[in-house]
Amino acid sequence: MEIQRAGTQPSVKGPSEWFTGTVRIDPLMQTPEPAMVQGASVTFEPGARTAWHTHPLGQTLIVTAGCGWAQREGGPVEEIRPGDVVWFSPGERHWHGATPATAMTHIAIQEKLDGKVVEWMEPVADGQYRRA
Repeated sequence: MEIQRAGTQPSVKGPSEWFTGTVRIDPLMQTPEPAMVQGASVTFEPGARTAWHTHPLGQTLIVTAGCGWAQREGGPVEEIRPGDVVWFSPGERHWHGATPATAMTHIAIQEKLDGKVVEWMEPVADGQYRRA
């Protein structure tokens, strides 16, 4: 058994290559091999969001605070709130983040495939985000 004590892993700023706006990532778990799961609590300030991206084995989001948006390519922008659980299928191109007026925090859980958990793509353009 291994216990990750709250507050023992430093928060990191979401890199500008992957995020637009102010984002804080708080690592929660990075399981050792042969397990493949990892997770983090991610807080998006108003207007902040991910770039378009995919996950080789999919991704689960559990919204814990605030109000946000999520969109898969070709689909409508969906509002997400605390208690909502969002599943993105393997290889499904998507983005997620806060609304323009409210912050949002979610727990993001994904698995590694050949050591990789995400494929980052281009940012969600401001005009596209505002149309949401």
